[in-house]
Amino acid sequence: MLIRRETSADVDAIRAVHAAAFASFAPPGGTPVEVGLVDALRADEGWLPRLSLVAEDAGGRVVGHVVCTRGRVGDFPALGLGPLGVLPDLQRRGVGHALMHAVLGAADALDEAVVVLLGHPDYYPRFGFRPAAEYGITPRVPDWAPHFQARTLSSYDPAMRGPFSYAKPFDDL
Repeated sequence: MLIRRETSADVDAIRAVHAAAFASFAPPGGTPVEVGLVDALRADEGWLPRLSLVAEDAGGRVVGHVVCTRGRVGDFPALGLGPLGVLPDLQRRGVGHALMHAVLGAADALDEAVVVLLGHPDYYPRFGFRPAAEYGITPRVPDWAPHFQARTLSSYDPAMRGPFSYAKPFDDL
């Protein structure tokens, strides 16, 4: 497996990954919101091309995707992670793990301070995520709190506290 930056040639494959990965959450006969979300993020000013990564199998097929976009904790720049998608037949085989480690390492190398996500509280702690409230970072929707998590990086400053805002396309969901 190879983890690399997304290219323009990957757009359709990334759509297919998210359509398959999130199919069970799609409305009947519809497309999962993650498919349109990635397209909208790509067109947004919060898009960070260096933090949109794909996983390729040995045959060069895109089998997974993860992206971080520009968010804010109060007045501080931060990252919002997601979506993270892996083709269903390769889930629980290390693809998501590899993508997470790669995007967190890339974010740290780019001197980003903190990554925030809304996700399963039993999955993301293995990557160093903790409840965002422990860092004084709050979600836009209070009901998200049990699933709202943050991972600090080398440039983190404990003064980074306050409400988190995702890139604008997340607000349109």
